[in-house]
Amino acid sequence: MEVAPTSKPPVCRIMDYGKYKYQQSKRAQEARKGSAAIQVKEVKFRPMTDDHDFQVKVRHIREFLGESNKVKVTVMFRGREIVYPERGQEVAAKVAKVVEDVAVIEQHPKLEGRNLTMVMAPKR
Repeated sequence: MEVAPTSKPPVCRIMDYGKYKYQQSKRAQEARKGSAAIQVKEVKFRPMTDDHDFQVKVRHIREFLGESNKVKVTVMFRGREIVYPERGQEVAAKVAKVVEDVAVIEQHPKLEGRNLTMVMAPKR
């Protein structure tokens, strides 16, 4: 195998190719082990979620962000609640306001069918 092709004369080395491939795979495995996989956690709200339930869910959001996971905030509309999508926007804005010290909005609130979704990521 050629080690330094640009030097004069070029440097070559005789090596066991099977051992070389094995060592490369082990290095790649170690690199993967060191990196943490970011998960997306989901917290669901309703337009009429009460204050205590809201605070509990916000506490869960803070925990997820503290573990450096992304959080998908979903406001679900059931039945005739979909007639007032602005209530869902208010809930999403309230969540964003409460956790703005630890989170940044990655995807702003967007109405998709009967769900309003927003994605938040931890601040660096």
